[in-house]
Amino acid sequence: MKKQVLIILSILLISGADLLAQKKLYTWPLGVQGYTFRNHFPNGVEKTLDIIKDMGFTELEGGGAKGFTLEEYKKLCDDRSISIPSTGCGFEQLEKDPMQIVKNAKTLGSKFVMCAWIPHKGNDFTFEDAQKAVKVFNEAGKILKENGITFCYHDHGYEFHPHDKGTYLDYIIQNTNPDYVSFEMDVLWTMHGGGADMPITLLKRYPNRFKLMHVKDLRKGVVGDLTGHTPAENDVPVGTGQGNWKKIFKLAKKGGVEHCFIEDESDKELVNVPLSIKFLNGI
Repeated sequence: MKKQVLIILSILLISGADLLAQKKLYTWPLGVQGYTFRNHFPNGVEKTLDIIKDMGFTELEGGGAKGFTLEEYKKLCDDRSISIPSTGCGFEQLEKDPMQIVKNAKTLGSKFVMCAWIPHKGNDFTFEDAQKAVKVFNEAGKILKENGITFCYHDHGYEFHPHDKGTYLDYIIQNTNPDYVSFEMDVLWTMHGGGADMPITLLKRYPNRFKLMHVKDLRKGVVGDLTGHTPAENDVPVGTGQGNWKKIFKLAKKGGVEHCFIEDESDKELVNVPLSIKFLNGI
């Protein structure tokens, strides 16, 4: 009888664990954007990578470190069981030398390359800027795709100027070839430019276009603008700001987001990032 009770209890425990796993929303590997530790890397690359590893991160979005070749940097990450699924590039490099971007990505072992800024004058992002971005993204994205790399544009808040029945970002998404151009949603900047519900709206409107996500939250009460800039203190631990994370992650899973990276642009990253991890582990 005692044996039967133990077997039943074991089954119940296993079933309960399975149920919790099924209900857990955040199931991506724990990733971080290297910019989060921009104040630490100059004081020691190895020490900073140790901090990243000790926090539990297994994925890093980044492009190397000063004083190290890309090969050396990748080895430092490999030694700490940290992969680099995504790296970055500049808009001008996309325009002038996409094959160097391919080479850099392959050296780091990255399958994705992201660009986080479209050049424009001051805070005046124009329709002409959006048109140029579409052309460059389509042309460079094709070359990257032909070489096994997926290009993603990372929105930054200034693309939400009204245009036609949507915004400039809608124009960019609708006029880029989905075979060659994907997107990385930065949740903070999406909310800053388009409002708290905009991440949900875009994930619903464009399923399978967003392949990457920057998981970051915007302080409650902040009303954004179209500048792509906000004070550092407005970047708060995930789950304490304006993001409706349950809906965001449900739609992100359904819509094909492959990698998520915590990014913290505050000056309190060693406090904020562990709080963000705790939230993600509990959601």
